[in-house]
Amino acid sequence: MNLSQPWTVESFGLCFASLNDSCIKTVYSPVLRAPLYLLFTITIILIVFGNLWVIYTISSFQQLHTPTNYLIVSMAVSDLLLGTFVMPPSMTHSLETCWYFGDFFCKFHSGTDFTLCNASVLHLTFISIDRYYAVCQPLQYHSRMTTRVSVFMILVSWGFSAFFGFGIIFSELKIESLKSEEEHVACKGGCLALHGREIGVTYSIVFYFLPMFIIVSIYSRIFVIAQKHVRVINNYPASSSSVTKKDLKATKTLAIVIGVFMSCWTPYFMCNIIDPIVNHTIPALLYEVLMWVAYLNAVFNPLIYAFFYSWFREKSKLLYQKLYKLC
Repeated sequence: MNLSQPWTVESFGLCFASLNDSCIKTVYSPVLRAPLYLLFTITIILIVFGNLWVIYTISSFQQLHTPTNYLIVSMAVSDLLLGTFVMPPSMTHSLETCWYFGDFFCKFHSGTDFTLCNASVLHLTFISIDRYYAVCQPLQYHSRMTTRVSVFMILVSWGFSAFFGFGIIFSELKIESLKSEEEHVACKGGCLALHGREIGVTYSIVFYFLPMFIIVSIYSRIFVIAQKHVRVINNYPASSSSVTKKDLKATKTLAIVIGVFMSCWTPYFMCNIIDPIVNHTIPALLYEVLMWVAYLNAVFNPLIYAFFYSWFREKSKLLYQKLYKLC
């Protein structure tokens, strides 16, 4: 091993040395793998405990049981499941370059991955609709965005996501797949479904870019209306504006959540759009890197709530004091 070149590949081998149909394994230098294992493990821990804290905090206080917060909790559950069930096997697959968990779990893992990504997108879409009514039609907000409507949105998000997420994987749908990739998944130790390029242009447009276009369009409208409300509140503090500063701040915070989500996930889906155009020449390593950049989004949401929601900080402090006394 050459320590002066820690980022280079050390050697090649087989995922299963005793099998003739084993996939080729790329063995990276321990100088590269060790810190990456540490980094990924810390990321997973932050995702699990951060989103558990969001769920626990909102669930513990009755006054936080609002339609908007129900959507936030459901999205936190999605991020929690991502950190618990998806990212640990993905970490092993990325760093060992082999899939050691069997063909069925490959499909189940990939279906779960697709489902959670779809669920996050749909939750953000429904959150933007919630914010639209809160800011643009405040007088109708409480009659339209009820708890029942919020629960319906959550059920639609999870049901639709699971149906198409697992449907795409278990139907073995192939979009823009390559012969070399097909040969790789046929060998032992391969898992092409794991964020493979068969996601393709169609999936990226329908399940990501179209919802993001809708979200951006809604928030553009919200921004225009919010500016008008801000001017009214600032110029006439005693006015009976139906939109409160609290609603505007919540809308701003959730807009940041959406912006961070797009920043993390757009590069990955852009690769899916560009790859067929450039004759599938984008390196597989770049896909792996962008996949982990996308996963990082699950770390940021609890941090955003902590920084921008005063009620989240206050309730978290109360829970911390309560748990401290119990210990």
